[in-house]
Amino acid sequence: MTHEVLIIGGGLLGCAAAWHLARAGLAPRLIEARGINAGASGQNAGSLHFQIERRFLEPGASGQGADIVRLNRLAIEEWAGLEEQLSRPLDIHMHGGLMLAESEADLALLASKVARENELGLPTQLLSGAEARDLVPRLAPHVCGAAWLAREGHANPRILADAFAHAARASGAVIETDSRLLDLHRDGHGWQATIEQAGQISTARARHVILATGHWTARIAARMGLNIPLYLAPLMMSVTDRTAPFLPYLIQHVGKRLSMKQTDDGNMVIGGGWASAPQRMADGMPDLDAPPHLVPDNLRANLAVAASVLPCLRGRSLIRSWTGMTCISADQLPVVGQVPAAPGLYIAAGGSMFTLGPLLARMLARSIIERAMPEEIALFSAARFAHLNAFVVPS
Repeated sequence: MTHEVLIIGGGLLGCAAAWHLARAGLAPRLIEARGINAGASGQNAGSLHFQIERRFLEPGASGQGADIVRLNRLAIEEWAGLEEQLSRPLDIHMHGGLMLAESEADLALLASKVARENELGLPTQLLSGAEARDLVPRLAPHVCGAAWLAREGHANPRILADAFAHAARASGAVIETDSRLLDLHRDGHGWQATIEQAGQISTARARHVILATGHWTARIAARMGLNIPLYLAPLMMSVTDRTAPFLPYLIQHVGKRLSMKQTDDGNMVIGGGWASAPQRMADGMPDLDAPPHLVPDNLRANLAVAASVLPCLRGRSLIRSWTGMTCISADQLPVVGQVPAAPGLYIAAGGSMFTLGPLLARMLARSIIERAMPEEIALFSAARFAHLNAFVVPS
């Protein structure tokens, strides 16, 4: 049997793409080696961060920054409509986000950032320290200002991919878990996949294949002789014991790695991009199936940054820290779309895959349906790395 689209990977992006393709009548088949949402989609901290990052304010990045803001504005609308579209609660909270400054230099950077965002149509506001403490009275006295965006927030990463998978099945998608990809190669004008499921080996053919396999993407592509510049990013997050609700907003920092939010149950979730360490196999290569090791020094540093801006955390108990593995590209932007050297093969991996995931999944599905890359995500096109495969003949 030949499928129109075969999706490899049952995380947020794969399941959301399956839903959009199924709604368009393409009846995709999705295979997942473990369970739905078993990877980075379910292990991240769930931040919905739409303010632009510091690096996009550097000289020469103005055009890129404009594209990022336009995409973030679309992502805001995407998240705002998800619960209605999927007809179920998803623990999406978009009550606002604060990016904090602890020094005059931080504050000056925030001021230039806010001015640039306003020029590009993102309605951030620059707040004084007093105004920030009006919103969050427990902020430290030395916090001297913040950038505020009213529609930032957070969502529950443990339930979103499952919601998309359920909707995709209801729309005609076939979703199979415990189905491991053993081989993928060109087969005439399409692709042939070898799949292991419950000890049985089978093949599947497809006109289009989506690799939504997170940190596995570069290794799978390498088996076909393709060079995709994606690199491991093992991270860690933590959660405290419960306390009475006091923080309805997302908290980040302009100059330090930090994200914080409070769950509906009162727990504080703390992260912000601090590294963990991958486990190693016998040959010294990172074990992509094993959870990374926690790095105690990084954990202490992460918690210190959090407590410096929110001193009340010093009275809380840390009940769990966990690690997860994602990947980033050579230029730290997501890589989305068809690989020029391998017609019919699409990838979607890299940074911001939770915040931008629902939007990118819709755009990726659209690129298959319409046979053209949507202009909105051209910045992320896999074609920007086409030179790495100039001498490759995909196997």
